[in-house]
Amino acid sequence: MAEQMEGVVPIILNNFALLEQGVAQFDARFTLRALRSISTIRKSSALPRPIIAAISKKYAAGDATAEHLISSLGQKHEVVINGGAGHQEQSQTNGTPNKNGASHEVIPEISVYLGILIQVYLYDTKQYSAGASFSTSLVDQTREYNRRTLDSLAAKAYFYYHLFHEQLDPKPPSRHAAIVQTRPKLLAALRSSVLRKDQDTQAAVTVLLLRNYISTADITQADLLVAQTQFPSSASNNQVCRYLYYLGRIRAIQLSYTEAHEHLTSATRKSPTTATAAGFYQSATKLLVVVELLMGDIPDRSLFRQPALESALHPYFRLVQAVRVGDLPAFLRNVESFASQFRKDGTYTLILRLRQNVIKTGVRMLSLSYSRISLRDICLRLHIPSEESAEYIIARAIRDGVIEATLSHENGYLESKLAADTYATREPSEAFHERIKACLGIHDECIMAMRYPQNTHRRELERAAEARERERELAKEIQEGEMDEDDGGEGFEGM
Repeated sequence: MAEQMEGVVPIILNNFALLEQGVAQFDARFTLRALRSISTIRKSSALPRPIIAAISKKYAAGDATAEHLISSLGQKHEVVINGGAGHQEQSQTNGTPNKNGASHEVIPEISVYLGILIQVYLYDTKQYSAGASFSTSLVDQTREYNRRTLDSLAAKAYFYYHLFHEQLDPKPPSRHAAIVQTRPKLLAALRSSVLRKDQDTQAAVTVLLLRNYISTADITQADLLVAQTQFPSSASNNQVCRYLYYLGRIRAIQLSYTEAHEHLTSATRKSPTTATAAGFYQSATKLLVVVELLMGDIPDRSLFRQPALESALHPYFRLVQAVRVGDLPAFLRNVESFASQFRKDGTYTLILRLRQNVIKTGVRMLSLSYSRISLRDICLRLHIPSEESAEYIIARAIRDGVIEATLSHENGYLESKLAADTYATREPSEAFHERIKACLGIHDECIMAMRYPQNTHRRELERAAEARERERELAKEIQEGEMDEDDGGEGFEGM
């Protein structure tokens, strides 16, 4: 454990230097590098001792911020300082004046970064109540600062703030859930981020509000939020994936399956397929499969053979098999068998809508298999209770364009029309167009996502101004004749 502590403390101290460099150069890339190392720090079994050691080495004795951070971990500042050997060295730089007579001050970015590390530790140790209280004070502190170098840190702080309140009782989907109390603070943060052009916090808070509304089934409020806000175009890929996923869920509940399919397809394409992001990729794919079934399409079988999806999508694979052949009893058995899993995934209510689609799919399979079939045989094959119900379902399928057939009410049979050549229609070109559109969209987003150091042009302008000033001084010296003989014309005549 001591070796792990010695290995984590230098990482945290190095991140302090990155944050200071990011503030000095006004470059958010250094802050993002510091945030990416959180996954490495949280794996240490020695926490929170490395965090306390880093705080003791960075802050002076009696510092109020350090005492607040350490007390949030359940420790006392005096005990840590007396036991730390590196604090005396640090007190010489932080506690005493420098050559100019001013004491060294710790920038707010470091205190917020340490607060995020404490949030991670409290969440991993399941101290949800203490984490919610600490996160509330942390987001209030970050909102008081109006510094663009805090944008990425504030977005991460709000993320854990909402995550802690999700674990408090009563939990969603209760109308009295603890996350309902977070909405005013999140909405205030959204307004502030829009006014300050803080796009990182704006993207994070927008996604959290959508998650908040959906968890309590407030779909109308979520739709109003989407309509009245504009998601920032420069948001990170992870936030874009989450936003598209929640937007697809909203549109699926609102019966806008085409829009839902478009958003979910983009979310699955943008989502990383690594082990760390497997949960999101599985959730988005599950919802996408259900939306495709509601649209009347059958997902490709290769989708269920992916290693990251094979076990997670097994209930949905059984569901697709029943829908593909139009087997209503098998569909009902699968829904009953995997009802708990579907409820956990949040797709149970959408799957219940598939009953009519199963019957329509069965009718379509029969229309393709038989040129003419009686309504009585359709009732027996699809387990429809009466011929009147079968006639109504078939008429609706013809009207919706599911099948190309004619229905004879007097004779009581369904007669299919001859199938046309698919390649003679516009369907292949439309599918090809959709693929090209998706590829071009990804290309454009990659170009827009390329980040360059900020304010580089200012440094170039300063260097250009210095070069012009040197040229003026050189021209002035030449005119006044103050140049050395070695640089003048006499040396040239002697050559």
